[in-house]
Amino acid sequence: MKSLDAVDGNVAKIAALFPHCVAERKGKDGTTELAIDFDKLRAELSKEVLEEGEERYQFTWPDKRAASRLANTAIDKTLRPDLEASKDFWNTENLYIEGDNLDVLKVLRENYLGKIKMIYIDPPYNTGNDFVYNDDFAQGKDDFEASSGLFDEDGNQVLDPMQRNTESNGRFHTDWLNMIYPRLKVARDLLSDDGVIFISMDDNEAKNLKAVCDEIFGAQNFLAQVVWERAYSPINLMKHFSPSHDYILVYARNPELAECRGIPRSQEANDRYSNPDNDPRGPWKPSDLSVGPAVESNIYPITTPSGRIVEPPAARSWSLSRNAFRERLQDNRIWFGPNGDSVPSMKRFLSELRKTGITPMTIWKYTEVDHSQAATQKLAKLFDGKKYFDYPKPVELLKRCLALYTAPEDCIVLDFFSGSGTFAQAVMELNASDGGTRKYILVQAPEKMENPANVELTFETIPQFAEERIRRAGEKVKEEAGDKAKDLDVGFRVLKLDSSNMEDVFYTPEDFNEQHLFNYVDNVKSDRTPLDLLFQVLPELGIELSAKIEERDVNGKKVFFVDSTYLIATFDTEVNESTVTEIAKMKPDYFVMRDASAANDNVLDNFEQIFKHYSPDTIRKIL
Repeated sequence: MKSLDAVDGNVAKIAALFPHCVAERKGKDGTTELAIDFDKLRAELSKEVLEEGEERYQFTWPDKRAASRLANTAIDKTLRPDLEASKDFWNTENLYIEGDNLDVLKVLRENYLGKIKMIYIDPPYNTGNDFVYNDDFAQGKDDFEASSGLFDEDGNQVLDPMQRNTESNGRFHTDWLNMIYPRLKVARDLLSDDGVIFISMDDNEAKNLKAVCDEIFGAQNFLAQVVWERAYSPINLMKHFSPSHDYILVYARNPELAECRGIPRSQEANDRYSNPDNDPRGPWKPSDLSVGPAVESNIYPITTPSGRIVEPPAARSWSLSRNAFRERLQDNRIWFGPNGDSVPSMKRFLSELRKTGITPMTIWKYTEVDHSQAATQKLAKLFDGKKYFDYPKPVELLKRCLALYTAPEDCIVLDFFSGSGTFAQAVMELNASDGGTRKYILVQAPEKMENPANVELTFETIPQFAEERIRRAGEKVKEEAGDKAKDLDVGFRVLKLDSSNMEDVFYTPEDFNEQHLFNYVDNVKSDRTPLDLLFQVLPELGIELSAKIEERDVNGKKVFFVDSTYLIATFDTEVNESTVTEIAKMKPDYFVMRDASAANDNVLDNFEQIFKHYSPDTIRKIL
């Protein structure tokens, strides 16, 4: 009932590679645990070990080690479904998750490890007004809550768990780096081997973000730093320059496996091809046959059909060797102009271009992917002209990111700084246009809504606004696409991060004495529902949170069926042997129930025997 502890996984990996570098020791609680002998490991990894204080290239800041450890620590939180806030809860495969994104990412790491095809995030730019998530490294949870002023004496939250990172803060860059580092570190674990991450940023932290990403994702996995033209007109009140661009950093988990699908060719680009010599291979376009700097062996004279002798320009050579040129000439791939007297060029056929589209360049103009002012206007139009958000990212910008590295076929994409919900709209619009079945996961902290245009606010938090935006955008997409989008998934399943469903005794029995146990009734908190328990079980069993769920009646008891009979679970009370027998006969892969669900002790006594008789391969779990 806890998220994965990444350190344990890393120790296991090192043990597999260097068994002699792992030793047993007594842990702080007195139990035996595996630990790394770093002296032996250092000897395995370097012929000359760097000594303490020795000069080296490194990128560091205060609390960096703590930020790194924070990414690895386990949590005992859970995701609770909210049916009322959801749309088409039982059928949709899209997820909208409310909660601190670091904790949510840790929960997702359970069953989305290496499964996310593409991530896009638009984190705080650290402009001096942005909120920075308050991850405290030096204090324990109890000490922090007592001293932070976030909670009153009854434990109720009284302040926003985020704070503005103003430029007067002596840890201005440090706090931002400590916020982004652990989140990107966990996000890397979620990326598939052929996955790609896009990160928007402006000049304030672009340099630091690049250094962080080089460290986490690997400098060798850097794909591009895209410049997006986000503004179409200058701000004349600016003293020196009016910024008109943002950056988008792009990294792959493995560039050899990541496939760039390119930008779809426009009709304007295709119209540049013609067929003046009626070549049976169709329209073509001439391209320069010379390259620079010159390659000595490729400098040779060429005789045109008219008899003129031409050579490559100064300091350049032909792009083809003599033999390669003769082969292209015989294949009618060399063009000498309509009169046979021009400098030779190569014929590039439209039919032979990459089917994946045009290779993207690193400057994206607003005429191609829209600008922030237009995005603001379009979002306001969706809300009857009311402007709730300043400068959201354009839908077209995110659609390009998605289209470059995701195929229409089923895949999972993620945005864990989702803001106004643009990413969800981009996924739905792209799916509608190419028949795709991409599934999204959006994560957003429950920040309070601001009021940039002094409109009458009807949404208290950003998630409330984003959820309504996704509802409206989804209906608009279906209406505009017509029959083509009749099967389009425009629903979303809302999940909210919360403390564990289990009472504290489930995790810390050593803190309970006989009197506690005498008064103890249940190991599940009284306000938690059967559906809450189901969603705490799903990550434990590696089942996606978007899995198909059905509620059925079995002998008068509410029973959940996940992905047909892959998992059958019941958390109802007074479950008798007849119900257990009927479920066992269905031969599920997994069966889960509560110990408090059993009608009597005989049910628990006979539980194992019933399954051994009817479905011995079913994995059984009792909460």
